[in-house]
Amino acid sequence: MGYVKWIFTIIGFMYGRFWGALMGYLIGSALVSLFDGAPSTMDGTYSQYQSKSPREGFLYSLMILSAHIIQADGKIMHSEMEYMRRFLRQNFGEDTMRQGEKILKSCFNLRKQKGENVWQSQLLDACEKISRTMPSEHRLQLISFLAEVAKVDGKVEKVELDALRQIASALGLSPEVVDQMFALGGQSLEDAYKVLGISPDATDDEVRKAYRKMVVQYHPDKVEMLGDDVKEAATRKIQEINEAKERIYQARNMK
Repeated sequence: MGYVKWIFTIIGFMYGRFWGALMGYLIGSALVSLFDGAPSTMDGTYSQYQSKSPREGFLYSLMILSAHIIQADGKIMHSEMEYMRRFLRQNFGEDTMRQGEKILKSCFNLRKQKGENVWQSQLLDACEKISRTMPSEHRLQLISFLAEVAKVDGKVEKVELDALRQIASALGLSPEVVDQMFALGGQSLEDAYKVLGISPDATDDEVRKAYRKMVVQYHPDKVEMLGDDVKEAATRKIQEINEAKERIYQARNMK
């Protein structure tokens, strides 16, 4: 499917892999029915990109999600725009970089001119289309990418976390995955509970159940088809999950 090229490129940008060979992927016919020919409620803005190709339909959806995170704190930072330009330029070239920047700016204007109701409708529509075409493992990688966008200006505010949680939920994921991502690598017991997605009041059985769920969700075998570097990153994540579990087990004298 055509989206595979895009999500692979996102993952490649995050983990430093060269994905040039993936640029030959053909646009899948399954996405044509999802991204082409849908009626627009945005005075033609969405259909402008949907009607051209599934690739551009997905690019527009990705820019909507990115714009939502960039604007979450009420500011459009130069560092965030440069991050997006670099991402697009390095992976897709100058033409797509210019197109992506144009789409981002049109998203900002759309939200300003049409208001929150129209913007939220557009955001949820984009998330729904993505969630119907991507397995959960790839949607988790997309949330990871958006989390990196939120980090670019050096701090992540509550409104940005809330925006990430909203997108995660709209993509059919638990909003807790956002807190888990930001807690990974933390050294405190509080971080450990966040990694497992439970509260300190959880029972021992709930701790074990949450740990098993995380291992299944983030197991390296889930992303084996995405390449060795992504599998290695998943392995590191499992190690961090195991470390979080061990901190909780030690604090509770669990075995």
